[in-house]
Amino acid sequence: MIGGQDLAIDCDWARQELVGFIRGTLAKAGFSRAVLGVSGGIDSALVCYLAAEALGPSNVLALTMPYASSSAESYADAMAVISATGVAHQHVEITPMVEPLFAALPDMDRRRKGNAMARMRMIVLYDRSEAFQGLVLGTGNKTEVLLGYSTLHGDAACALAPIGDLYKTQVRQLAAALGIPERIRQKPPTADLWPGQTDEGELGLTYELADQILFSLFERGLSPQEVVADGYPEEQVRRVTTLVRRSQYKRCLPPIAKISRCTVGYEILPSPAGLWPGWQ
Repeated sequence: MIGGQDLAIDCDWARQELVGFIRGTLAKAGFSRAVLGVSGGIDSALVCYLAAEALGPSNVLALTMPYASSSAESYADAMAVISATGVAHQHVEITPMVEPLFAALPDMDRRRKGNAMARMRMIVLYDRSEAFQGLVLGTGNKTEVLLGYSTLHGDAACALAPIGDLYKTQVRQLAAALGIPERIRQKPPTADLWPGQTDEGELGLTYELADQILFSLFERGLSPQEVVADGYPEEQVRRVTTLVRRSQYKRCLPPIAKISRCTVGYEILPSPAGLWPGWQ
């Protein structure tokens, strides 16, 4: 349905579920602390608010990790989130970390540089997670996950992904319900990897349209042809389905060639609960 009404969520219920998810998942793993990068965007702001509520501000470490060309406005918005939630904060400049790589590989285009910056930020986050004794929280939403709009071993890396089942439209709803400042909720989404870069510019369509098409495909179970018949532009439906198909590898663990009788991913599954019943 064009208009977005299908994407409405019960924000009170979603908030309760996500706070419980963060607290419970960390507790099962034996942790009570979390680490995340706060960029000044709506996704990381929402995760920071939820984590502070779930764990208490002193148990959450937020990192700001700008590059030389990063927006001063983004940093100011990130600090506003950190101040509002009261979480712990560390500031790490990644410029001196990535510049030697850029100098050594002068043919790097801005996409490769952006991937390197995303991965350097994750190196910093995982180092700080060890020092802080907390797990890394992902800040990617469902729209980004389905479209593959992330960097493997960069912003896609995390121990748990609290908002990975919320479409961008729903992130905006929940952010408003939690009182996240309007300037953060309304500004154009950007990974802030180079001046003027925006998510929607790279994706080639708006998040609103992407969400409606994705919702029709995955929540309503429609075929691409049926989505087009519903009134969505065929070119944009093709764009979305192409992005989903091409990024499937990002949503899976690396496949392992089966050589032995008992192979990880085949007989040895991610959950160990049923491996040895009664054995402690």
